[in-house]
Amino acid sequence: MQGNKSRDTKPEVAVRSAVHALGMRYRISARPLRDLRRTADLVFRNARVAVFVDGCFWHGCPQHHAQPKTNATYWATKIRGNKTRDEDTTERLRQEGWTVLRFWSHEEPPSVATQIAEVVARNIRAASPSLGGRHNVND
Repeated sequence: MQGNKSRDTKPEVAVRSAVHALGMRYRISARPLRDLRRTADLVFRNARVAVFVDGCFWHGCPQHHAQPKTNATYWATKIRGNKTRDEDTTERLRQEGWTVLRFWSHEEPPSVATQIAEVVARNIRAASPSLGGRHNVND
């Protein structure tokens, strides 16, 4: 498992590229909360948005995850633990006022980028109503 990348996966890079093409700037693999030892794939601090691009195998995608036949008990425990940690991370961030967006690695990057842009823009407008519709989505 050491050879598996925890960041800069192809789906994550594709989403980042699509978001960047929309003129948005963000932090990569950053901790949204200083005291939480977990990183989001993209972090928009000023909008308080944390984005996760979850791999279908590692996070148990209901559409694409296939349970391995070899070492089945180990993998079932591993995937269940990942899902539990994902839920805990989402809940802890939401309790601190963050918007958490989770996408599967099989989702289309342009569609994901559009959804991210809409949420970031909405959060910035909500946080700064005096901007009169103008907002800076750069982090």
